[in-house]
Amino acid sequence: MTPPTNAAADERLRRWRLVLGDEARQPLGEIALSEADAAMDRALQALYDSDRKGGLGASSPNVARWLGDIRTYFPSSVVHVMQKDALERLGLQQMLLEPEMLREVEPDVHLVANLLSLNRVIPERTRETARMVVRKVVDDLQKRLAEPVRRAVTGSLSRATRNRRPRLAEIDWHRTIRKNLHHYDPETRTVVPETLVGHGRRRSSLRDVVLCIDQSGSMATSVVYSSVFGAVLASMRAVTTRMVVFDTAVVDLTDELHDPVDLLFGTQLGGGTDINRALAYCQTLVTRPAQTVLVLVTDLYEGGDADEMIRRAAALVASGVRMVCLLALSDSGAPVSDARNAARLAALGVPTFACTPDLFPDLMANALQKRDLGAWAAKAGIAVARGEG
Repeated sequence: MTPPTNAAADERLRRWRLVLGDEARQPLGEIALSEADAAMDRALQALYDSDRKGGLGASSPNVARWLGDIRTYFPSSVVHVMQKDALERLGLQQMLLEPEMLREVEPDVHLVANLLSLNRVIPERTRETARMVVRKVVDDLQKRLAEPVRRAVTGSLSRATRNRRPRLAEIDWHRTIRKNLHHYDPETRTVVPETLVGHGRRRSSLRDVVLCIDQSGSMATSVVYSSVFGAVLASMRAVTTRMVVFDTAVVDLTDELHDPVDLLFGTQLGGGTDINRALAYCQTLVTRPAQTVLVLVTDLYEGGDADEMIRRAAALVASGVRMVCLLALSDSGAPVSDARNAARLAALGVPTFACTPDLFPDLMANALQKRDLGAWAAKAGIAVARGEG
């Protein structure tokens, strides 16, 4: 094995010095830091050595300067982590309450979740800046996620509703001819139409989708993604979409689906959880159970009547509603959830698992086609809750 060159060894020591901080100076030896390295070291020290060095303090200029520094010296992925750590470790909620500082923050889903949790206390002078930050993140998400949703949902419904035994007036002759070209008879110069293809059934919407979203604080990023997906689904004529959010109260935000930013500011993150009450309201929205998909997004920590919640879920499933429970709709790993309630739902035949945003379009396509979501999740490498034995 070729030993590392002096340059490689120096680079390794430099990286360890930045990771471990000033206290590593003695065990690592004196390591010369460039001006940029020294600035990076100060930014890391202010956050991760705050107990010893005094941190960022409560000074707005200090925080604003620190936000500018980390955006200068670190890539966006690292900036997002450091901002999140600053909020959690140092409690710097004030950085989101001043418009000058909010403009310096690198927008991401976690930042939007924090802004929504502070929605009720954001001062008026900051509210418009907060909406601009949320708008930027929402627009970015829609650009990334809208087309996959439309493609998946439209394709699944087209396949599900194609009429294979049409009457004469319903025959789609162009598709029928293409379908039967291999039955062409050269002698009679005729295509023998062994399979007839009809036009899809035409109606205002082919499926009803109800998104029932837990807006307790632990579900913050799921609320953001759900709102974006809800707005995309609402823009499609093939489905009728309802958006319901809940904590201990239930709010129908369907009328806000045209603008996910208004929808997000209509949520009130935090508080308790009453899933049973939310499902009771969703039952009133179901008018054609066999064509309805109900997506419940919650960690299943029920603060209301858990037994009644399970009975309501069983009634929805028995009526013909396709029900799915997402323990999280986010980019993070395995969520913390109530394992017993997850197992009880799974025993009813309700697929229960976490889902990343990039998989949601395919999830909806399979749900709308009434395919086996357990098999789909297994193929996608997703851990699914198992029913109680």
